[in-house]
Amino acid sequence: MEFIDQKNQHITLRFCGPNDERTGDHVLGLTRFNQQWLFTKHRRRGIEFPGGKREQGESSEIALAREIYEETGGQLEAAYYIAQYTVSNEVRTFSKDVFVCFIHSIDSKNDYFETDGPICFETLDDIPDINKSFLLEDPAILKCVERMGELGFY
Repeated sequence: MEFIDQKNQHITLRFCGPNDERTGDHVLGLTRFNQQWLFTKHRRRGIEFPGGKREQGESSEIALAREIYEETGGQLEAAYYIAQYTVSNEVRTFSKDVFVCFIHSIDSKNDYFETDGPICFETLDDIPDINKSFLLEDPAILKCVERMGELGFY
């Protein structure tokens, strides 16, 4: 699936299964905790799913667990690889491995790095538009949330 996002970037999205190779430069967790969506509140962008850049030598799964913990204090219970999307613009091209994540507990922390920590909502529509990161309007992420429902994860 291909489209142009709100920043005029070319996006290619493909749905994946457990045996597909994880080759993304970044990871994104569609996180669930106690039957709710778990987000982080980025200090500049607003409320969004946790995720970030893979560090050198790190697998996507290790990066995912690290990013979720850094940004929310969430302890990852299970992760399922469902998609990868690639973003291309005039400056660079990068890809994100997308996982459905289940969190078993959230640790209270003094530092959530570039975020203000965890925040939960029943539905994505419960998040006030003014507080949403542009990433929660991103068609690739919304298609992944839709796919998550189709696969029976919520």
